[in-house]
Amino acid sequence: MDILYLLIPLSVLLVLLIVGVFGWAINNGQLEDLEREGIRILEDDHGFDEHQVPPPDVREESRSSN
Repeated sequence: MDILYLLIPLSVLLVLLIVGVFGWAINNGQLEDLEREGIRILEDDHGFDEHQVPPPDVREESRSSN
């Protein structure tokens, strides 16, 4: 029975932490435009940033397609 005096406050703190992180995510726009993320997976963009150099096999493919 004594363990409940420890577990109940810890579970309340955990719930408050989870609610706080969820509130932070909502206020910072982390959950905006979820449909765009689903479509982004289907796009054919090889996953490279503008500043990254693609691996040699991708560079050879782009040369042969030109």
